[in-house]
Amino acid sequence: MARHLITSAIPYINGIKHLGNLVGSQLPADLFARYQRGRGNEVLFLCSTDEHGTPAELAAAKAGKPVAEYCAEMHEVQARIAEGFRLSFDHFGRSSSEQNHALTQHFAAKLAENDLIREVSETQMYSHADGRYLPDRYIEGTCPNCGFDSARGDQCDNCTKQLDPVDLINPHSTISGSTDLEMRETKHLYLRQTAMKDQLDAWIDSKKDWPVLTTSIAKKWLHDGDGLQDRGITRDLDWGVPVKKGGEDWPGMEGKVFYVWFDAPIEYIACSQEWVDAGKGADWERWWRTDKGAEDVTYTQFMGKDNVPFHTLSFPSTILGSGEPWKLVDYIKSFNYLNYDGGQFSTSRGRGVFMDQALEILPADYWRWWLLSHAPESSDSEFTWENFQQSVNKDLADVLGNFVSRITKFCRSKFGEEVPAGGAFGEKEAAVIAALTERLKAYEGFMDAIEVRKAAGELRAIWVIGNEYLQDAAPWSTFKEDPETAAAQVRFGLNLIRFYAILSAPFIPDASDAMLAAMKSDDRAWPDDVAAALNALPAGHGFAVPENLFRKITDEEREEWQERFAGVRT
Repeated sequence: MARHLITSAIPYINGIKHLGNLVGSQLPADLFARYQRGRGNEVLFLCSTDEHGTPAELAAAKAGKPVAEYCAEMHEVQARIAEGFRLSFDHFGRSSSEQNHALTQHFAAKLAENDLIREVSETQMYSHADGRYLPDRYIEGTCPNCGFDSARGDQCDNCTKQLDPVDLINPHSTISGSTDLEMRETKHLYLRQTAMKDQLDAWIDSKKDWPVLTTSIAKKWLHDGDGLQDRGITRDLDWGVPVKKGGEDWPGMEGKVFYVWFDAPIEYIACSQEWVDAGKGADWERWWRTDKGAEDVTYTQFMGKDNVPFHTLSFPSTILGSGEPWKLVDYIKSFNYLNYDGGQFSTSRGRGVFMDQALEILPADYWRWWLLSHAPESSDSEFTWENFQQSVNKDLADVLGNFVSRITKFCRSKFGEEVPAGGAFGEKEAAVIAALTERLKAYEGFMDAIEVRKAAGELRAIWVIGNEYLQDAAPWSTFKEDPETAAAQVRFGLNLIRFYAILSAPFIPDASDAMLAAMKSDDRAWPDDVAAALNALPAGHGFAVPENLFRKITDEEREEWQERFAGVRT
């Protein structure tokens, strides 16, 4: 039994996420976790809310609540929505946890011991209108490299060049819009990433199986332009992990907190401690410490492409730089952007369909199927209402739902609600078993390789085989002349429903449960032998005709939703 540690990029606390966030990390991570569990492997799937930094403070102030109270409430909101989308986290933690505070301070102390942290006196942008130092991402201006007029103080989203606020042309505060900014002196801690460059380069080079997207971004940040830079890991804020050395005061750093991008990835490890402390599991170290059993763990991270630099450079610098036997990531599955109907999803600008709104319209499986089957792997992809309607109606309703409905209703009408006896499988059934055996192998290959769109395409092709068999066998016609053969055909079709339920569970878990419930089967064992799987339900086994698995989206609904979600969240 293999062991898989799976983490999804942790969503920020300031509001409900949109569908682009979902498909860029949490949803494909859940797909992989469900698949590995289905194959009988041991899985620890972790995610958390990312709760520190200025955005949390500003969102709390806007809501008129203390920041700790706001974060606690939003954590519950995000947890409920994650449950609504059937995200099967083993634990959904919080980066503000005591465990993460202690672990972040521990790593800082170890890095300092190893001469990988330096103190820097620097000037930082201060906004008179806002009465505070501005974090880099709350300063915008024109990029000096490409001319993009909405570059942030830490990075240009257009050309991805790493920036400092002083590099920007005509900078302004994104909080107040004020240009009344000045540089003031302050002292901060920097992680000496430059000292880790050769080690990082060799580590990235060793990952021959990483997606091109992941490796190309990592290499660009490592070598292009000025190359890898030391990174500030503290901020002048009130909310966050206090700057301490393993719990002791850090002289000169009083009143400061660690930068959110330093403590957030450490929460992956802390989340496993929270998992244990919550009574959900035991022995977190066997997942994270290579001296405690983690050497046989395969660790996979899922994230959008904008998070790749921090997970390939900054977080590995922390892990490697500690000098302790921590588990490093084995595979990083990164995604491009999902755009929305001719534009971009944007939490800050309120554009697109958000996760809570999506669940108000349709159940999770509709969204899960479309998002995963259109995952932005090799390039950006785009959500359109026309494509969503077409995919739901053709793939889910016409192919899978129609097959389940036709075979169960026909059996009930001719044989009752039991798997019929009589007859034997013949050439048609043998051909289907051969085709499914080949398709199953391809499906497993794509799932193992986390090629999400290809896996979805293969699963749909597996569903289509059932429909084609039903059309070819035509038990409703066979029954008139040869009821025994018709009984065998129906028995084969009912077993196909159970087969489909097991294979489809990673993509559409609710429909999978409904199919298994209708077949009155608790056996979710992966069908390593297709022929055996299609004989699993014996003659006389009871079943029920399920409610319609998927309903079609009407043109009127599509038009209504298109107008309702025209890009502005109300």
